[in-house]
This record gives sequence, structure tokens and C-alpha cells, in this order.
Amino acid sequence: MSNTLTIVASFVAKPGQEARLRDELNMMIAPSVDEDGCLGYQPLTDPNRPERMVILEEWASSEALNYHFTLPHFQHVAKVLDEILAEPFTLRKLTDIPN
Repeated sequence: MSNTLTIVASFVAKPGQEARLRDELNMMIAPSVDEDGCLGYQPLTDPNRPERMVILEEWASSEALNYHFTLPHFQHVAKVLDEILAEPFTLRKLTDIPN
């Protein structure tokens, strides 16, 4: 059994802010996957509702995720999200189902 942490971060863009949200989420990929403890970072969009996007993330530990939240690229996107989201983003933290 893995001790990794899977995150589903969900976003809803304000009308007219879909492209900016997509661009900001895509700019998070490279610096995030370069972090120690980041095992995966994939933004996705709902093809039927382009204002809705998610990031599927996988982290080696809660500590790695918490460190991610302190870094400049996360701090930047958090400020931008305050401006362009229709509602606060949500984070679902998931772990493996115990046997």
C-alpha cells in the first residue's frame, strides 16, 4: 500500500475568465513537478462546461503538499484565483483504501 496523497483541486472560473484560469493552471505544472515530493500534477477541463477545471495531483506526503503551499508559484496563483474564480476552489485529499 502506498502512502501517497492524491489531491483533486476543483475550480470554477468567472464568465470570461476560462482562458486565464486554464493558462494559470498550466503555468503551475513545471514548477510543481520540479518540487521534491510531487509525483504528478495534471490540470483537466470539463469539455461540456469549460469554466470547470480540476488539477489531479499526487504527492509523496502531506509535508510535501504543505511545503508546496508556501512556494512563490503557489502564492502567485492563489492571488490570481481570488480574482478569477466564481467561487472558492476546493481541495479533496484522498489516500489509498486500507486493505
